[in-house]
Amino acid sequence: MSKLSFAVIAVAVAFSGVASAQSSDPRGACKADYDKFCAGIAPGGGIVACLNAKREKLSATCKTALDSRKKK
Repeated sequence: MSKLSFAVIAVAVAFSGVASAQSSDPRGACKADYDKFCAGIAPGGGIVACLNAKREKLSATCKTALDSRKKK
């Protein structure tokens, strides 16, 4: 395997890990939804409750992250 092929594979694996981590971490997965629906809420002030109240409008990625948070 050439060095270039190895580098391409390494980068692809690294990015897939980042995407996976973001999808299970509400802070990353829900950032756009937070900005859109709950931007006025400060940390510790009920952000998760705000997102859950707007659940029908949230992205699928954010819903999945919130669901995984409930299971922990």
